[in-house]
Amino acid sequence: MRRSLVVLVAIVFGVLLGVPATAGASTPYCGITWGSLPKEASPGSTDELYDIRTGRHTCFDRMVLDVNGDVRGYSVRYVAEIRKDGSGELVPVRGGARLEVIARVPTIATDAIFLPTGELADVSEYSTFRHVAWAGQFEGQTTIGLGVRARLPFRVFLLDGPGTGSRMVVDVAHRW
Repeated sequence: MRRSLVVLVAIVFGVLLGVPATAGASTPYCGITWGSLPKEASPGSTDELYDIRTGRHTCFDRMVLDVNGDVRGYSVRYVAEIRKDGSGELVPVRGGARLEVIARVPTIATDAIFLPTGELADVSEYSTFRHVAWAGQFEGQTTIGLGVRARLPFRVFLLDGPGTGSRMVVDVAHRW
């Protein structure tokens, strides 16, 4: 009886203060249920990556890889360090955690995707992203080091278009 009374009082005070009754429950942030385990799809493609862009959203930061045909294969996972394709050389990546983003497509004209600063994207004002670093291309795959604030939930999905192209999308939540 006493426990029920405490819960009732908490709900009443919450309502008076404008706090929803589920605020303390285990409701996922923005409905995000992605998790932080590796995500991958196997097939590769001979179509080429031609652009990398980023965007800020209410609940997550987004990186989009544009391909001039079908992108079907990828591997995205948290790693302790990012290594260059082929050489294995360490790639410095800012942030509390690092996502190794591998698109199983080669890259067309790599100099076209860099900003004048040498970065792949300016993420200085982002909530979660800290750095988007080039880690090379080798044997039909392109690797990008995505530095994030902490090890947070992420998802990966593929979209058709525009035209005959496709996009590989990596979203990283702002928090758990």
